Amino acid sequence: MSENSAPDPRPVITEEQRAAVLERVNRPRWRVWRAAVEWAKSFQIAILLALFVRAFFVDAFKIPSGSMEHTLLVGDFLLVNKLAYGAEVPFTGKHLPAMRTPKRGEVIVFLFPEDLTKNYVKRLVGLPGDTVAMERGILRVNGVSHPETYVEHTMPWDDRGTEEFDWQKGFLALDSSAARRYHPTRDTWGPIVVPPANMFVLGDNRDNSSDSRYWGFVADSLLRGAPLFVYYSYQPDSTCPMSWLTSIRWSRLGERIE
Repeated sequence: MSENSAPDPRPVITEEQRAAVLERVNRPRWRVWRAAVEWAKSFQIAILLALFVRAFFVDAFKIPSGSMEHTLLVGDFLLVNKLAYGAEVPFTGKHLPAMRTPKRGEVIVFLFPEDLTKNYVKRLVGLPGDTVAMERGILRVNGVSHPETYVEHTMPWDDRGTEEFDWQKGFLALDSSAARRYHPTRDTWGPIVVPPANMFVLGDNRDNSSDSRYWGFVADSLLRGAPLFVYYSYQPDSTCPMSWLTSIRWSRLGERIE
């Protein structure tokens, strides 16, 4: 150093000190990155768990029509037990063992036989081997009249037959002579024998329901589950886009399906 040169005022920093400073500077960024990675892992696990639960345990369904009024209303959201009748293993077409068999009078969720992309909700009234019939709106199962306190009638009796009922002729518990005179209507039909591995279903809004009377039986392989309760419900209103929030039916939340 020459006599005229001034001493360097900057402190001398060792390599160890430099490394410590860099670590402190980078530590917050590393923490943020590590937190983001951990959050992403937790989110993925939550999604996988939700998909697993939905596939094998419970699922949610919305009621789009009034065919089950007043048991179920348009705008009801149901939580459905998929294990009850044996949940389907995704992409295999196979089912887990059922916890129990369906019973007459239960409300069930199933795939619509004529369009497997749609879920239907109806009441099960006929099991395999049962003989079901209706006389002026009165349901008979195996020759016994069934009082249906849950059924609603909104229209007069209808004695007009249509081609939609013609499928019934292949399952009649009648002799050939009576079968030739068979003219089913919406409120008077049968007796029909439910074939093996099939079920007969009806809507509770009996005068305004597309059900087994019109399109036939439901194969037990199409069962999706048993509704548990209404977890959300609102009154749809086409004039109010926020009706799902402003028109909640609070009294129906948590209501059991029977």
